[in-house]
Amino acid sequence: MSVKMPFGLKIAIINRAFRKLLDEKAEKMGLTSVQLRVLGSVSRLEERGVEEIHQNDLEKIERVTHPAMTKIVRKLEAKGYLRCEEGVRDKRCKLISTTEKSKNIHELILRQDDEAYAELCGNLTEDERAALDGIIAKILGNIDFE
Repeated sequence: MSVKMPFGLKIAIINRAFRKLLDEKAEKMGLTSVQLRVLGSVSRLEERGVEEIHQNDLEKIERVTHPAMTKIVRKLEAKGYLRCEEGVRDKRCKLISTTEKSKNIHELILRQDDEAYAELCGNLTEDERAALDGIIAKILGNIDFE
């Protein structure tokens, strides 16, 4: 007999398992999952044609404080994944861009995300996975992201 588990706990357990898989993938690159997520954000913004990516843009996307993002950006720059330059219009702002080492890294992150999702859904049929994707999309539609 299974124990009734609150929905929030189920989501938390799934989230922890998913993050663990992604952390393992990031660790193989010498990164944390947070650093990899920030790299992915910079890479996606560049692909969309955003010419000036500022640290405060990343703080809003990742929902982290200025000191936390400063630490992340500095570590990624030291590891050769990001380049930081003075802002053109405002010298106080850092312009952030990927290096050759991390160019288009968002594509790798998407593949890793798909691999982790496939691993968690390993015993689901194609129909069950499609149904799960549809249900998740509907739940996300109910969430106000502002």
